[in-house]
Amino acid sequence: MSAKDAMRLIVQHQEMPALNYAVNYAKAGIYMDENSRDFQVQCLYTANNIANWRPTKNSTVTKEEILEARKALKREGSCVRS
Repeated sequence: MSAKDAMRLIVQHQEMPALNYAVNYAKAGIYMDENSRDFQVQCLYTANNIANWRPTKNSTVTKEEILEARKALKREGSCVRS
């Protein structure tokens, strides 16, 4: 899963309460250039805001998808240099 795929997954499940701010970060990140520093920072913001995201009885997202999304966002964001 790529970071953009993770962002699309977040937007797709935006009705879940644990995603509040992450949805807005993901929506903005989808339209950013993947090679930009801004995109990498956006990935960090998004990853930090899905820390409490868990699947619920009524959700169609799986625990594995959530973990993979976190990894993809952190992997992309880990390239940020000060």
